[in-house]
Amino acid sequence: MVRWFFRTLNQRSLLAEDDSYGRIPLFPMQHLKIYLDGQFVDEPDAKVSVFDHGLLYGDGVFEGIRFYNGRVFLLEEHLDRLYDSAKAILLTLPLERPALREAVLETCRQNNLRDGYIRLVVTRGKGDLGLNPNKCSKPTVFIIAATIELYPEKYYTEGLRVNTVPTQRVSPAALSPAIKSLNYLNNILAKIEGNLYGAQESIMLNQQGFVAECTADNLFVIKQDKIFTPHVSDGALGGITRRLMFDLAREMGREIKETNLTRYDLFVADELFATGTGAEVVPISEVDGRKIGSGRVGPVTEEFIRHFKVRTQNTGVPIY
Repeated sequence: MVRWFFRTLNQRSLLAEDDSYGRIPLFPMQHLKIYLDGQFVDEPDAKVSVFDHGLLYGDGVFEGIRFYNGRVFLLEEHLDRLYDSAKAILLTLPLERPALREAVLETCRQNNLRDGYIRLVVTRGKGDLGLNPNKCSKPTVFIIAATIELYPEKYYTEGLRVNTVPTQRVSPAALSPAIKSLNYLNNILAKIEGNLYGAQESIMLNQQGFVAECTADNLFVIKQDKIFTPHVSDGALGGITRRLMFDLAREMGREIKETNLTRYDLFVADELFATGTGAEVVPISEVDGRKIGSGRVGPVTEEFIRHFKVRTQNTGVPIY
C-alpha cells in the first residue's frame, strides 16, 4: 500500500529509459524534488517554520546516505542508527520504518537519480521559543536526494592534508557520540580552525588527549601492517562506513583493533585514511606538517578502496 501511494506521486509518463544513464526526464526538471512531511515539493517550496526546534536549537537527528548504481547503500544500517538516535533523545518518528524506507527510495525516483547522496532529517518540529520539547506537537521530516563531491578526485590519489585542532571533542558524558544529532557546532568550530590552517580535514582530540575523529570522518591508522582506529568511547561517531571497514578487513584476511591513539601514533603511521558516507575511503598524506609514509596512497589503503568500490556497486536496496 505504501509503495502504491508513492508510485502514484511519481509522474512516470514523463520518463524514458536510457541504456547508459538509466532513467532520464523527457522534460527537464527545474528544481530538485524534496520530500517534506508526506509530500514532494520543488526545492524553492521546501520550507520549515522558523519556530522549528531543529532550526532554533539543533534538536533533531539525521542520516547521510549514499546510493550507487541504482541502489541505496547500507540503507537498513542507516535507518537503524536514525531510529536509535531518535530513541536516545526521546523523539518519536512520525513514520513507521517501511514507510520511511519507501519515502527515501521515492525521493531518489522523483529526482531520476541512480548515483548520489541522501540527507534524511527528522527535527523535533514546530514549537515556541522555549527549549521545552513537549511544546513541539509533531516532528518535521524532510529528505533530499542530490549529487555530492565531498573532496576533489585528486585527494583520493594524493591524500588529504590534515591538522589537529584546539577544539576538543565533546565528552561522551555530556553528549553521546552515538547520537547523530543536528547540533554539529562542535565539529563546525573544528572545521573553521582547519580552514584557517588550510587543511582539507581536521582531527579532534578528546579531553584526555586521545584521538577521537575527524570533523566529518572516522580515522584509521596503519603501522607495520596492523590497522587501528579509536574507540567509540573516545568520542568517535560509530560511523556506518567505519563499521563496514571491519567487514572488509575480514574479507581481506586482516583485523582492525580499536585502541587509544595519540598524535604521536598519527605522526609515525605508515598509512592513514579517513572514512565517511560522504568521503567514502580517502587517504591522508600529511598530519600537522608531518608526511605520512611515502606521502602517497599506501598499499593497505588502496586495498580498502578497491574492496569498498566493489561493495558499493554490488549491494544495496534497489531504487527502481
